[in-house]
Amino acid sequence: MLVSPSMSDRPAVENERLRMIAEDVVKCPICGERSMSIKIFLYDMPYFGKVVLESGKCSRCGFKWSDVGLLEVTKPRRIMVKVRRPKDLNALVIKAAPAIIKIPELGVEIFPGPAAPGYITTVEGVLQRVIDHAPSECLDESNPCHEKIKIIRKAMDGGVPFTLIIEDPSGRSAVKGEGTEVIEEELRNTSEE
Repeated sequence: MLVSPSMSDRPAVENERLRMIAEDVVKCPICGERSMSIKIFLYDMPYFGKVVLESGKCSRCGFKWSDVGLLEVTKPRRIMVKVRRPKDLNALVIKAAPAIIKIPELGVEIFPGPAAPGYITTVEGVLQRVIDHAPSECLDESNPCHEKIKIIRKAMDGGVPFTLIIEDPSGRSAVKGEGTEVIEEELRNTSEE
C-alpha cells in the first residue's frame, strides 16, 4: 500500500515544483522479495504541467526501475514529431514506460519490455538512446549494420530529416518544442488500421 509521507519526513525547504506524494516497499519483479522501495513524486514541469515521476530500487538484488508520465491520463495516442531542422532535435520528450518508439526513415522500432523505463529527454536524446542500445557489433565500422549507426548520427547532427513516432497506450507521453511540428492523434487498435 502506498502511503503519503508525513510532514516531518519532508525537507525543511521543499522544492515547490517537486514533492513526494507516496512511497512503499513492494515485491521485486526480479528476485521476488518484498525489498523494492518505490517512491512517487509529483513535478510541476515547465511546458508540460504536472508530471508523475516514479522510481524504485530493490535493496536485495539492486534492480532499478523508473517511469514518468503526464499526471492527466488521456486516451491512447500517437504522437508524430516532424524533425526537419537542427532546432527540432531540442524538443522535449516525455516517454512513458509502455510507449513504443518508431522512426521509419531510420529503420528504428523500440518495443518496451516488462521492465522498460519511462524517461524525459530530447528528440536528440532518443537518438542517443538508440545508439547506446545498439548491438555492439554495429559499433564496429567493418560491420554492415554500422551504416545505420552512421545515418542515426547524421540525423543527430541535423543532416537527415525524420519523423519520431511515439505510440502510447497509456496516453501519458508528450512532446513539446518551440516551432516543432507535433501531431497528436488517437491511437486505435493496430488490428483496426
